[in-house]
Amino acid sequence: MNNISVIGSGTMGNGIAHVFAQNGFEVSLIDVSESALEKGLNTIAKNLDRQMKKELISENDKKETLERIKTHTTIGQGVQNADLVVEAATENVEAKMNIFKQVSDNSPSNAILASNTSSISITKLASSTDRPGKVIGMHFMNPVPVMKLVEVINGFATDQKVTDEVMKLSKKIGKVPVEANDYPGFVSNRILMPMINEAIYTLFEGVAGVKEIDTVMKLGMAHPMGPLHLADFIGLDVCLSILNVLYDGFGNQKYAPCPLLINMVQAGYMGAKSGEGFYKWSDKRKDFVVSDRFL
Repeated sequence: MNNISVIGSGTMGNGIAHVFAQNGFEVSLIDVSESALEKGLNTIAKNLDRQMKKELISENDKKETLERIKTHTTIGQGVQNADLVVEAATENVEAKMNIFKQVSDNSPSNAILASNTSSISITKLASSTDRPGKVIGMHFMNPVPVMKLVEVINGFATDQKVTDEVMKLSKKIGKVPVEANDYPGFVSNRILMPMINEAIYTLFEGVAGVKEIDTVMKLGMAHPMGPLHLADFIGLDVCLSILNVLYDGFGNQKYAPCPLLINMVQAGYMGAKSGEGFYKWSDKRKDFVVSDRFL
């Protein structure tokens, strides 16, 4: 396995392309426009520069990593030689199923098809392909070049040989793979999202403020960042989407998204990527203060 195709050059897609290319794989990075691809490549270059400053890689390592990444604006061209395709597009089931059908129609028959989805059913995505046994989940964590975990999700029809190969491949790129089965939210978001939702309810019901809630979880529970801070970082629209998947999948009221979260997303307060959520964020996402709405 040498040729990796990554669909989507956003935050997750460019991170996945970065990690594979840095570990010696030839990468085809696919997105709908040249401008999106240019933005993704610029992000990869900046992240490589950060690694150089920390003396983790050399100038030559950066050069060779970027040379291994080729860009494409069509799926057909980008996956024609793929050994593995990793889809990292928007968290929308219809969009992902359409992508998987196109990938299935245009990639080699032996190619493994993976999704970076954080909540959508791998089994459902596999149903749009001609090879459900070769469809699997590879849920990377953000930021991909830094975070070690890859959640490897087996669909109902995923072949064990495919799982074994993806587990081995994940280790080759310096990650720690953990195997899970295909149920709503898998492991990570089935546990994380109800906690974030409960933190939002705690704010909504006036139990404590944004800073107080996050401080309790950081200092009392040794979390690296508080749940409201993390929700802003993930994207409140993504949090809402995942909670809806959990609620629809289990039909249990405990997964119902907080009305405050729904209102914030509808009003365009998406967190760091929109500039404001529970916090106000600078352009570089490093400086933030509690939003005036919650003071």
